[in-house]
Amino acid sequence: MNKLLLPEGTRVLLLGNEAIARGALEAGIGFAAAYPGTPSSEIIGELLKIASKLNLHVEWSVNEKVAFEAAYAAAICGVRSLVAMKHVGLNVASDPLMTSAYMGTKAGFVIVSADDPNMYSSQNEQDNRWYGLHAYIPVFEPCSVQEAKDLTTTLFDFSEKFEHPVILRSVTRLSHTSGVVVLGKLIEPKSKGTFIKNPKRWVAIPENARILKKDLVKKWERISHYISKLKLNSSENENKEVAIIASGIGYSYTVEALENLKARSKVTLIKLSSSVPLPKEWIMDKVKDSKKVLVVEEGDGVVEFQIKNIIAEEGLKVEVHGKDFLPKHGELRLEILVRTIAKVLNIKIAASRPNLEQSLKIPERHPTLCPGCPYRPLYYALKLAVKKSKVKVVYSGDIGCYTLGVYSPFQVHDTVLDMGSSIGMANGFAHVLKEEKVVAIIGDSTFYHAGIPALINAIYNQAPMLVIILDNETTAMTGFQPHPGTGEPMSSTCLKPKKVLPEDIVKGVGINHVYIVDPYNVYETLHVIEKSLKMLNHMKEPIVIIARRPCILYKPISPEKKPKIVESKCNSCGICYNSFSCPAIVRLPTGKAKINENMCIGCNICVDVCPLNAIIV
Repeated sequence: MNKLLLPEGTRVLLLGNEAIARGALEAGIGFAAAYPGTPSSEIIGELLKIASKLNLHVEWSVNEKVAFEAAYAAAICGVRSLVAMKHVGLNVASDPLMTSAYMGTKAGFVIVSADDPNMYSSQNEQDNRWYGLHAYIPVFEPCSVQEAKDLTTTLFDFSEKFEHPVILRSVTRLSHTSGVVVLGKLIEPKSKGTFIKNPKRWVAIPENARILKKDLVKKWERISHYISKLKLNSSENENKEVAIIASGIGYSYTVEALENLKARSKVTLIKLSSSVPLPKEWIMDKVKDSKKVLVVEEGDGVVEFQIKNIIAEEGLKVEVHGKDFLPKHGELRLEILVRTIAKVLNIKIAASRPNLEQSLKIPERHPTLCPGCPYRPLYYALKLAVKKSKVKVVYSGDIGCYTLGVYSPFQVHDTVLDMGSSIGMANGFAHVLKEEKVVAIIGDSTFYHAGIPALINAIYNQAPMLVIILDNETTAMTGFQPHPGTGEPMSSTCLKPKKVLPEDIVKGVGINHVYIVDPYNVYETLHVIEKSLKMLNHMKEPIVIIARRPCILYKPISPEKKPKIVESKCNSCGICYNSFSCPAIVRLPTGKAKINENMCIGCNICVDVCPLNAIIV
């Protein structure tokens, strides 16, 4: 039986994201949507596995904005709904996010933001708790895998009580940590609802929105007062001179640090699950006798900012510390927190040993494309075509595993800003650069997510550029989730979707020159790119090349034979292991090449790449 369907009382090992999914099921959700993005992807991925058994609608949406809008529509029809995304995805969904606070909801509506401190798989480490303050939407943070489940369930009740959306903020260390969870009772989901027309509430034209904003401010005051009474927050050892306020996963770090110092009884320890808005009255009661307060939180000083405001408003003479002692970037680390708490408590500790990162000089090694990855021959052909065409190129890159092309030897991403920015920024480059040609490189899933509007803009505003859509028939970087071009189901209720091919889209919006190549055919690909670059000299419109070949991990090939190197023919030119940079081909001390049979997957592209025919099958 699937772990998410085990009965009440079962103790089971779950990822933080699995725990959030189970918590939503225990709340009786009927609708869930997301766009895949690490570290959030497992929430919807796990719900999809059991959706048909529970009669839920669960879907991968084309982007986070669409996912948000779909889930929100279900919620205002009385169906408990969840939308999940990584932190930068909330930027895409921020438009509906802001107005959803004005309108509110009918059934419980939980927005999961999986933040990524230290940027393990992201372009920034923004702290989405600020969105709560900005949008008047409460933000809650679990401190453990068990609480991730329990808090998710509770938040649906909270959301429904106030008819208001809520944000559940997780972080990478929690989303991707496993912990033992005691399961609660599964609730039969309600997956169908009714929309009750009420234009004054649901139509945010200015005359309605002005009234809704006034109502929102009053509701926010009620929410703030109610949060002070919630049992989600707790404290121990009250009336100490030093108080530590710890939110979310910061609480787990704090407990471990205090036990390490044998100092848990020396401080008033305040555990916060609700970081926006703060439970003002409750916190003031806990710190009124303290002389020092240390705020521990992962990310920005969101709680610290609010604490300082509250203390200033109340006129308390309390010394507040937080990000002046703790790091303003990256993840919290236990050794830093131990030193910080020891400093605040005037505890002398022995000088800590240098950590592994400081004591060992680890050789630098960039991540690389997989052996057999179709992006490698595409990039190889692209660089050759640019060299043969004798043109200067600005490569406008995008977000996906193909972004690894930024590294040597390919170096085909000069810019990477956000999802869809390859074509978006190419719109600007095309109009201001005097000599350089613009090549926009975008993945298939990213194209559906945010590339289409930018391409339409390029057509209409006559921006000449070469757009290369890397179609590997899946969303590879986040775990092989489907997209509209795969023909695979993206939801639990549509099992035979119509395939929406990128070439049909680009032709439909007015692109006149569209070419489809197989990047495994290196020299055909090179010829098409070279031809396209020359055409840009006299054009005022985009050209699109679709490089189609499935991801080698998603659809492995089974070759009858693998290549081998004829040593007598190899002259140590290094093209195969340097310019082509296949990780399955290594350089021997003599300079000659050797194929690592354990890594080689038998794509045999190197046979065409070798100019001396020294690689044969």
